Amino acid sequence: MRRGCISLGEIMCDVCQRIIPYPERYLVIDEKNGVEVEKGETVRYCTECAIKKGYAHNKEMKGRMVLTFFTEPDISQEQGV
Repeated sequence: MRRGCISLGEIMCDVCQRIIPYPERYLVIDEKNGVEVEKGETVRYCTECAIKKGYAHNKEMKGRMVLTFFTEPDISQEQGV
């Protein structure tokens, strides 16, 4: 499961080992052997590493571009579509 979070300044990216400063966003995801799974090892990605891995992308919402960690099916399910 993907969880978009805001750093309190004490979080490290598990990929690049960079400290994610407050109030930067980061992604927490469960993976097994580098693949997203329902239950697995918890991995933290800074926004740059999440984009490189394909877990984040920019999307136009309300006339402006925003970074999202969620896929279109994830968003549709949350809205009950």
